[in-house]
Amino acid sequence: MTPLVIESTDLTPKICFMPDKKEFEISGESRPENVRKFYEPVMDWIDSYKDHLHTNKAKGNEKLVFKFRFEYFNSTSAKFLTSIINKLDTIKQEIMPVEIEWYYDAPDEDMKNSGEEFSKMVSIPFRFFSVN
Repeated sequence: MTPLVIESTDLTPKICFMPDKKEFEISGESRPENVRKFYEPVMDWIDSYKDHLHTNKAKGNEKLVFKFRFEYFNSTSAKFLTSIINKLDTIKQEIMPVEIEWYYDAPDEDMKNSGEEFSKMVSIPFRFFSVN
């Protein structure tokens, strides 16, 4: 499976999905001018990865850990993040364990609350990390 790496800009987050290393991270700010155009390749990649996982069954007690390290995301980005997290929830329900690590700056309670809201919508366990 080919990695997905999209470098960050002032308006878009960095996407770094390295399936061979089982490293998956989205970080930075998300307020793209065209949110659909930015996130559709990400969602397509997750769909392809899900197909890949179906074909190549997980071994033992492997699990996928997705890290979210946002400094900011706008409400339109939140809709696409919801779709991404729902896709991950499908992988968890159908294929293998998935966990989300949600990082936020220590004083940014809004970002922590956003993660908590996402966590209520799915069956994926979330772990929260306050970063200084």
